[in-house]
Amino acid sequence: MSGLGALSDLGGESSVNTLRTISEMRATSRAARQGGKRLGLVPTMGALHEGHLSLVRAARAQCDVVAASIFVNPTQFGPSEDFEKYPRALERDCALLERESVDLVFAPSVEEMYPAGAVTWVAVEGLSERLCGRSRPGHFRGVTTVVAKLFHMVEPDAAFFGQKDAAQCTILRKMVRDLDMGVEIVVCPIVREADGLAMSSRNAYLSPAERASATVLYRALGRVQARWEKGERHSARLIDAAQRIFLEEPEVRLDYVEIVDNDTLEPVADVARGALVAVAAHVGPARLIDNLILPTAKG
Repeated sequence: MSGLGALSDLGGESSVNTLRTISEMRATSRAARQGGKRLGLVPTMGALHEGHLSLVRAARAQCDVVAASIFVNPTQFGPSEDFEKYPRALERDCALLERESVDLVFAPSVEEMYPAGAVTWVAVEGLSERLCGRSRPGHFRGVTTVVAKLFHMVEPDAAFFGQKDAAQCTILRKMVRDLDMGVEIVVCPIVREADGLAMSSRNAYLSPAERASATVLYRALGRVQARWEKGERHSARLIDAAQRIFLEEPEVRLDYVEIVDNDTLEPVADVARGALVAVAAHVGPARLIDNLILPTAKG
């Protein structure tokens, strides 16, 4: 880390310096931006994998200063979801971020982010109830609230997110536009395992058999892609093709296959003008998501 003498040492195997309080984060990020430097933020919930690190590298390529946040955000988890068992590996994560030359690491406590008596939320009406928002009520409200808070604390010029969370990216773009936040939302490609499974911290929940079954999400999207390449443009037929692939894995519980407009998340009947194909499914103890962008058809 360069120029971070004011930060406290985490200790252990990693020597990366980590900010724990909002006041430290705000003061340090403002100092880092002096002289017109461009600051990029990579918000994460930790348990970092190559997908997260690809966002860090994109931020490093486009910005002078890179900050990463590590915060398992309780407000985006439902009452019966996996907040308590979500993987936490702060020391390992900090070592990985140090290796990628991240300049600032923000790892606040829940109490720091949500002081007692906090009752204010940021919600993107309409969009937040679609796709995963329908299956996970309140999820996107928790996401937009914590990201808005991070934007106020860090004051980044750009924030980097993965295409795997396509609906989240759409909702955050809308939030930034509506609230005039002045933050560029940069969406980076999905990073996949060799067999196509989208990288996710929740993949660690899977047994070997479940891990093999989980590739059904990628295979279903591949079937949609193949049908699209052969000229199919009707969403209902493409959805049916994907659902048939899920039938091959009876242990996987399909949440949804939807084809929507990438900007509004509204269903589209025809994909000739492009569309987002989004899937979500429960595989063992994990709920996994994936998606595919279909471009505007030529001719």
